[in-house]
Amino acid sequence: MESRNPATEEIIADYPEHAPAQIEQILESADIAFPKWRKTPIEQRAPHMKELASVLRRKRDELSALMTTEVGKTITASESEIEKCAAACDFFAENAAAFLSPQTIESDASKSYVRFDPLGPILAIMPWNFPLWQVFRFAAPALMAGNVAVLKHAPNVPGCALAIEKIFSEAGFPTGVFSSLLIADNQSAQRLVDHPIIRAVTLTGSERAGAAVAAAAGGRLKKTVMELGGSDAFIILADADIQQAAAKAAEARCINNGQSCIAAKRFIVEASVADRFEQAMIAAMSAMKLGDPSDHATQIGPLARLDLLDALHSQVQRSVEQGAKLRLGGKRRSGKGFFYEPTVLTAVQPGMAAFDEETFGPVAAIIRAQDAEHAVRLANQSRYGLGASIWTKDTHRAQIWAAQIEAGSVFINGIVKSDPRLPFGGIKNSGWGRELSQFGIHEFVNIKTIWIK
Repeated sequence: MESRNPATEEIIADYPEHAPAQIEQILESADIAFPKWRKTPIEQRAPHMKELASVLRRKRDELSALMTTEVGKTITASESEIEKCAAACDFFAENAAAFLSPQTIESDASKSYVRFDPLGPILAIMPWNFPLWQVFRFAAPALMAGNVAVLKHAPNVPGCALAIEKIFSEAGFPTGVFSSLLIADNQSAQRLVDHPIIRAVTLTGSERAGAAVAAAAGGRLKKTVMELGGSDAFIILADADIQQAAAKAAEARCINNGQSCIAAKRFIVEASVADRFEQAMIAAMSAMKLGDPSDHATQIGPLARLDLLDALHSQVQRSVEQGAKLRLGGKRRSGKGFFYEPTVLTAVQPGMAAFDEETFGPVAAIIRAQDAEHAVRLANQSRYGLGASIWTKDTHRAQIWAAQIEAGSVFINGIVKSDPRLPFGGIKNSGWGRELSQFGIHEFVNIKTIWIK
């Protein structure tokens, strides 16, 4: 498995894949670890999770540099990601006991209650764009619930995958409670889903990967949580502060170099203020600093791989051919590295690539709406349903529109983000199930009724 620096195109390292015998050994280790881990009182699991947060903070500089080198994430974003992982570990260490506490329910029994028991070894198929956060936001609640985890990470982040496994070991988690598998091809990943030791699967990734894994898991009647793509709508109503909305829009579009499922992608603006917003958005995107991701002043680094850059450029070209207007960028930066210039498309409409597809890079698609009601219809005119935001001075009216938006979360006057305290996930082709919060920790437990007469 090859690790390549997307800013320089240089190969960092080669990692050997796990052979079938090694994979079987790792799975068996998880199977052996589970019975003991599930019997470990939650009060004894919590100190391990707290130590995990401490290890992450101690190794922040090392882990941040690894992420930046392996996927091109800006160093500022990498440092923030480490702290977010640590905060999630702290949150679930402190709150899991309450989330998993048995709940008494009145019935015809003398006593009846619901308890939450772990399922067993959970397979986590994770993407490269947030190489630590995606893993920890699953692992922290799942392990606190008494499950054990087997990670199959993206092929282009083997260094991160092994570093994560090492962190769990350093935090004192028993052998087999968390393991990383180095597997490059999707066929092998689907065979993991079939394996009898694996009891459930969580996947963050593309629609195609989600459909394949969901089909495999469904064939084995295994529980899944799917966090897939997104084409989040960023709705600007006529009474919004246009300059502030444009500044936040550029920030939201360029999260993680534009490679985020919840990065805003479709900017739907009421026609009466569309000219002003377009001018402000072009200025804000122009001001974003593209460059060396290891420089703290850089706001946009390279895309993670050449094929991703080529796919993004194709979407821009096809959108222009379909009638969109290219107002900024629209090309790869010259020289080494997979850098794509901040790009703004206007006159975007349904049926164009920039509207219908998920654009994974710093490309903003601006769409004009007749009014607020039309803006909501356009927001919903997507096969995705992950997140959305509404920008307006009238927060009461925004809540009425938010109730009509087909998405897992709607932020009013704020950029969509994940937070350990709040449930995260989508609907439609953005997947199903929830991560984080008490809702997320309940995804991978047996919600068991106990009835006593």
